[in-house]
Amino acid sequence: MALNLKALLGMLFVFIGCCSNVVFLELIIQIDPGAGNLITFAQFLFIALEGLVFTSKFFTVRPKIALKDYVILVALFFGANVCNNYAFNFNIPMPLHMIFRSGSLMANMIMGIVLLKKRYNLRQYSSVAMITAGIILCTLVSSGDVKDNTHHSLKVDTSYSDFFWWTVGIGLLTIALLVTAYMGIYQEVIYKKYGKHPSEALFFTHMLPLPGFLIMAGNIVQHFGIAWSSEPVAVPLLGAIGLEWKFPLMLFYLLCNVVTQYVCISAVYVLTTECASLTVTLVVTLRKFVSLLFSIVYFRNPFTLNHWVGTILVFFGTILFANVINQVRDAYRARSGRKTRFDTAPLAKKVE
Repeated sequence: MALNLKALLGMLFVFIGCCSNVVFLELIIQIDPGAGNLITFAQFLFIALEGLVFTSKFFTVRPKIALKDYVILVALFFGANVCNNYAFNFNIPMPLHMIFRSGSLMANMIMGIVLLKKRYNLRQYSSVAMITAGIILCTLVSSGDVKDNTHHSLKVDTSYSDFFWWTVGIGLLTIALLVTAYMGIYQEVIYKKYGKHPSEALFFTHMLPLPGFLIMAGNIVQHFGIAWSSEPVAVPLLGAIGLEWKFPLMLFYLLCNVVTQYVCISAVYVLTTECASLTVTLVVTLRKFVSLLFSIVYFRNPFTLNHWVGTILVFFGTILFANVINQVRDAYRARSGRKTRFDTAPLAKKVE
């Protein structure tokens, strides 16, 4: 599977933007663990404003993709996030939640088989299984110090009711996993129907959900106040004359998070127009894995034997998925063939 330059640059910026985004997210959460809604709103607002100015040109550019398709995409995205977040209310521990979200690659393959009637070879099945197993193993090992974040808003009195609500939570996670996979498939179908319009898709999928943040306006304002009152840091304005501006540290981290998120999500949308949904899911999954490894290094957690096993599974699974071995072999054969033809041509001429 040959990739063009645009797709390769998209993959590069997915890793640069998304991995650096995680760094600033960690720094924000260290200051204010409850800033999730503020972070999400700031990201959506920034991307929507950028699209309003440069892509939609204040709604003067007619969209190439039907608005109803964008509404469906937004509804799928919103539904998946609601299911993922609400599952915590049903006795679902954080490690199990992380493991389910690591299964997106496998879910995307299943949805491709069911909905698009795609067929994959043994190499692709094996690679997806290896990558999924490796990420689950690393997630399990790394979750040892993660506290159970279940809210337990549902009171359970017996082991039977406890198990029942746990299965409801598992059901919600399963629905979220399949809906997310279907969203990737649906994007692929849309682009085949209307053509490639990543900037437009990025704008509408971030602009349409903005009214939904009114529900959590109080929480967003509260945590913006926390960010505004965080420790100020000196930001040089004019180095030549030594002017400095005091800026709240958390707001600085938030700004960096928003910009890197824009780079990350823009690159993902470019990939959705250049690659099949399974390849996009593979890149995003590997990005999450790299972020997990970085988190281990950043927090100076031990890199155990199980981490090495998981890393090896992901590494070789990726090589298998990309068919690197066969591509290198074919390139070597082609090169050897050219050399043989060039070397034997003069000799053949002499024999004649």
